[in-house]
Order: sequence, then structure tokens, then C-alpha cells
Amino acid sequence: MSDSPVNCLTAGRTAARESVKVGNFSLLNKFALCESPRTKDFERASGQGHGPSPGHAMSKPGEVEFASNKYYALCGLGGILSCGITHTAIVPLDLVKCRIQVNPGKYQGVFQGFSISMKEDGLRGLGRGWAPTLIGYSAQGMFKFGLYEWFKVQYHHMLGDEAAFIYRTWMYLAASASAEFFADIALAPMEAVKVRMQTQAGWSATLRDGFPRILREEGIAGFYKGLVPLWMRQIPYTMMKFACFEKTVELLYKHVVPKPRAECSKGEQLLVTFAAGYIAGVFCAIVSHPADTVVSKLNNAKGSTALDVAKSLGFAGMWKGLTPRIIMIGTLTALQWFIYDAVKVTFHLPRPPPPEAPESLKLKWAAQGKIVQ
Repeated sequence: MSDSPVNCLTAGRTAARESVKVGNFSLLNKFALCESPRTKDFERASGQGHGPSPGHAMSKPGEVEFASNKYYALCGLGGILSCGITHTAIVPLDLVKCRIQVNPGKYQGVFQGFSISMKEDGLRGLGRGWAPTLIGYSAQGMFKFGLYEWFKVQYHHMLGDEAAFIYRTWMYLAASASAEFFADIALAPMEAVKVRMQTQAGWSATLRDGFPRILREEGIAGFYKGLVPLWMRQIPYTMMKFACFEKTVELLYKHVVPKPRAECSKGEQLLVTFAAGYIAGVFCAIVSHPADTVVSKLNNAKGSTALDVAKSLGFAGMWKGLTPRIIMIGTLTALQWFIYDAVKVTFHLPRPPPPEAPESLKLKWAAQGKIVQ
């Protein structure tokens, strides 16, 4: 047993720690102090482990294997439910917001927008666009959340544990931007139908009429007319949504919640998720609002480009409808994270704890006289 992998590793780590004390870091990588998955497997099997590294969420008995195809598929399902349900639930507010952006002279505020819409279309009219919203944002959510988890793991492997921890916010930004790029391609056709249904009087009132109408009149290009401004709106929004959420959760557990996450009940953890999601949502709404206004206007302006619409709106015009959007996106984002986290709990998906510096980095910091938290 003396030459077992675990015993050899333990001896190697001891030697590495002694070397670090005198400023020699050459043994760190050799003895896997970067907390590789194989090292953790060895340690866990022998009872010598110190818990998972921040980048490698080890699955507990009964949990879905982390980073497996099933894990990513269930994350995609969580995205479908979180985005499809929430966006469909707020269709009335979204309808009024779009009308304020497209026709600010007629719809001069949220309450007036609801009042006019109710008078002209009745209560049923407030739900106009629910079908393309449900289909489009469900597809978007699947790619947004599923691919975010996948890209986050891939970028972590590319960087290594130390760099992934130090530059974790940049990693969140890169993973979310990569995921949203593909998610918007899935969303664009339904978004084009939805915006026209909600803002063009006399246009098709249902998805089954509107979808073939765009295809017949404008071809496939008509569905992707707003893709570039959609990227301009959604990629900054999603980068803020994920990075701000991840950092807010980390800060809440560090400075606000009076006990470690492992000691919190599932209900308490979901409450933290909701609070962090709402905070992230407010920032999301502000960052992405000008592009959102351009998207709404562009789908009503045949032959115009995003630049043409931006010039016609002016700086002030691109901020019309911001208040309802802050309310909408704040609530939306909080509920999305709540539902997504609830799906992870329900299907027993591993949920990594707040990030912690890997052991090799702590040793380097200690040798340099830095405080290791």
C-alpha cells in the first residue's frame, strides 16, 4: 500500500509544500496541487479528499454526473422551463413596452399603454404574441443555459484551475456570450413574428398566420432581419445576467448570509438565488435597453437597417420604455434563476459551491505573504 497512487500523491504534496516555503514552486503541478479531477477521485476514494475544486463539481451519490450529456440536457430543460414560462407570463407587459418603443406619441407611459391597449383590443388582446413568445424563448433558454454550462466547463479546462479562479468573471462573460450567440439564432424567427403581431395594427393576430406571411412576403431573410440588433441586445444582457448573478451569489454568501451555503436549507438557497437574480436583472435591463428599442422599431420598418433606426430614434429615443423594462426584466431574471435552480434541485444536478481558490494558489499566496481567505 505504501506505493499506492494516493500515498505517493500525499508524499508528493508534502514535499511540494516544503518547497513552496522556500520559494520553489516547481513541484506544484507535478504533484497535482492544481486539484485535477483524477486527483480528487483518488482522494475521495481513499477518504483523504478536501472537497471539490471550484471548477470541478463532484457529483454526490444519487446525483447526475457533472458535465455528462445528461447533465447538459437537463440544464437545457431547465432553460426551456425558466425562459419559456417567465417570458410567456409577462407577455402583456412586453406588449405595452414594445408599443411604447415603436409609437411613443400614442403610448406615453405604462399605465396609459395598458389603458389604450385594453380599450382597443380588450383583455384578450393583452396576450397577443404569447405563442411565438413561448416557442421562441423556450428554444432560446435551452441553448442559453445548456450551452453556458458547457462553455463554462470548456473554458475552465482551457485556463486551468488557478487562472479559472483568478479570472472567473471573465470566464462567466465569455461563456455566456458564446451561449447567447447560438441562442439568438434559435430565437430570431419567433421574435420577428411576435414584435409584428404586437405592434402592427391589422397585421396577423396569430402565429399560424404570421409565420407563413413573413416567409411568403420576405423569405427566410425576413426572420433574421433583426438578428444583429438582437445580438446587440441579448449578448450584453446575457453577459450581465450570468456574470452579475454569479458574483452576486458569491458576495451574498460571503457578506450577507450568516452561514455557509452547505448549511443553508434548499429553501434558503433558492431565496438567495431569487435575490441575486433580481439584482442581476436590473443591470441587465439598463445595459441592453437601447438595442431592445432598435429591435422593436426595426421589425416595423421595412427596408431600414439597425443604424438607420438608431439615427432616427436619437439617444433619448432609445431609452423609451426603460421603466417597464426594468420591472419586467428584474422580475423575469429573478424568476428564471429561481426556476432553473429549482430544476437542478428536482433532478439532482450537482450545484457547485461558491468558488474557492485551489490549493496550489493558496500555497503560492501563503509563500508570498498574502492573506489566504
